Amino acid sequence: MKICYFEDTDTLYIEFKVADIEETKELDENTLLDVDSQGNIVAITVEHASKRTDIQQLTLSGIAA
Repeated sequence: MKICYFEDTDTLYIEFKVADIEETKELDENTLLDVDSQGNIVAITVEHASKRTDIQQLTLSGIAA
């Protein structure tokens, strides 16, 4: 899993797994959902992330070794 925030474009990208993206679904005009060929979620992209999330308060828990 990988979380990237691109300050220059105010974009948050959350990748749940590395896989080929079969389709990108637009959940709304600022949220994209990438799925693989079996319909599993691969990644989510959130545009205007600083206005739509609390990006400054990122907390990670339950990280497996």
